[in-house]
Amino acid sequence: MSDQLSTPASGAGPARPYDALLLLSFGGPEGPDDVVPFLENVTRGRGIPRERLKEVGQHYFGFGGVSPINAQNRELLDALRKDFAEHGLDLPVHWGNRNWAPYLTDTLREMVRDGHRRIAVLATSAYASYSGCRQYRENLADALATLAEEGLELPRVDKLRHYFNHPGFVEPMIDGVVESLATLPEEVRAGAHLVFTTHSIPTAAADTSGPVEEHTEGGAGGAYVKQHLDVARVIADEVAARTGVARPWELVYQSRSGAPHIPWLEPDVCDHLEALHGAGAPAAVMVPIGFVSDHMEVMYDLDTEATAKAAELGLPIARSATVGADPRFAEAVRELVLERAAVERGEPAERCWVGMLGASHDVCAVGCCPARAPRPAAAGVDSPYA
Repeated sequence: MSDQLSTPASGAGPARPYDALLLLSFGGPEGPDDVVPFLENVTRGRGIPRERLKEVGQHYFGFGGVSPINAQNRELLDALRKDFAEHGLDLPVHWGNRNWAPYLTDTLREMVRDGHRRIAVLATSAYASYSGCRQYRENLADALATLAEEGLELPRVDKLRHYFNHPGFVEPMIDGVVESLATLPEEVRAGAHLVFTTHSIPTAAADTSGPVEEHTEGGAGGAYVKQHLDVARVIADEVAARTGVARPWELVYQSRSGAPHIPWLEPDVCDHLEALHGAGAPAAVMVPIGFVSDHMEVMYDLDTEATAKAAELGLPIARSATVGADPRFAEAVRELVLERAAVERGEPAERCWVGMLGASHDVCAVGCCPARAPRPAAAGVDSPYA
């Protein structure tokens, strides 16, 4: 799409009406003293005792109290700014987090004071779900409400569409699987299974993910499961085309954190590895398609726990890379910005996607990934700040 680009001023040219991009992420601690306060932010309102948070924090303490997610977001910021500059897109890129510095409200306040009034938002979550979409929209609404109380002029914020099936998100993962297969012992490589992993969520949240017409009952999964299965199928088919081997694959889950009596999506990745070994699978590649970068849940749940389980079983295993700051992902973000800008100008938009589901919706409708309790959410049909 670079042939569509000129050298615009901010808020003009192909990015118009947008005058800035906000990278919106989860956040993570950057030292041992940050761990418990960070977890208090994450679990606020749930009444979890501080001592329990210290136990949960051992995952972080094992890595020096530092989550890799903030460093990875800085790398993505650099990649986005580099791509934009190389293609003449004069659009400032800012970064704010849900749970740790730089906090979303502080970043939005700075952007408003810098004069930004129409902001495109990229969340570091590619799929439809409450925690991956609606909750970020609630965070935006909370931040805007705070700025309104401070008497600041509110910008319009538009969240970019889900990009789970954008080629710039999928193609780096295909390469990662092929590269990971090559690291397995040659005698087991051809028989290796593909284990696609994503964050487990309550089945009730999975069933109500996506637009209302995609909601289901009984743990069928709605848009969240459907989107992951579509991406997994695309990757498996392309890996088969490149390697000449059609491999068995399954979508499994990790990082469950809920109460035992509440049903969550299964099977767990470690249970699945045990089942694969019991069924005689010679090897496996774990493919974390549900995650944008190698943050703590990838490093601990896959690189530590699941890898230890595979070693205990004697199952050769590899873990493929997430997208991270791959230049193709940065290019995809640029394309998503220009696509949405064209839509807002009432012009034809070139939408890039692979698989069977097509390009996702631009604006979340009422009832899309509903909240557990009614709360204002920005960047949607039902937004008080649209």
